[in-house]
Amino acid sequence: MKVTPLAIPDVLLIEPKVFGDDRGFFLESFHAKRYADVGVVGPFVQDNLSRSVKGTLRGLHFQEPNAQGKLVQCLAGAVWDVAVDIRKGSPTFGRWVAAELTGENKHQLWVPAGFAHGFCVVSDSADFFYKCTALYSPESERSVAWNDPDLAIPWPVKEPLLSPKDQRAPQLKDAPVLPVF
Repeated sequence: MKVTPLAIPDVLLIEPKVFGDDRGFFLESFHAKRYADVGVVGPFVQDNLSRSVKGTLRGLHFQEPNAQGKLVQCLAGAVWDVAVDIRKGSPTFGRWVAAELTGENKHQLWVPAGFAHGFCVVSDSADFFYKCTALYSPESERSVAWNDPDLAIPWPVKEPLLSPKDQRAPQLKDAPVLPVF
């Protein structure tokens, strides 16, 4: 696999090696030792799968306490995926990185614990897979406004489809609980 640290080096773009022929393709979507060797560490305890229609924006989500690292991948369709460093005291606090993840490119993004994560569907629909290092904890669930002007994320949609929770998310500067670096 090819691993590329992004502008925030804790966030990794992973390009699994794809073996293809006229029958289709094969790839290892996860190999504990190889991933640990590049900094993607578990243990992974929960897998999630979502399907969303074009224009859906999910995020920016995190848990605190019970922070989750997430290894994410778009299995079908295309998304614009974003990770925001929200760790108080981090030298990259408030900075974000993004990557296009598609069923075609098969890329993955490693979003470490302490980052807010979100994505926007840019295809007709998208199936999105999350491998998480902590169990979902409703009492730890938090979010940051997708359109926070201080973050200035240039989402590829002007009026996204949002959950009620995401419509009410506070700006980062007003978040009552944040992880510490």
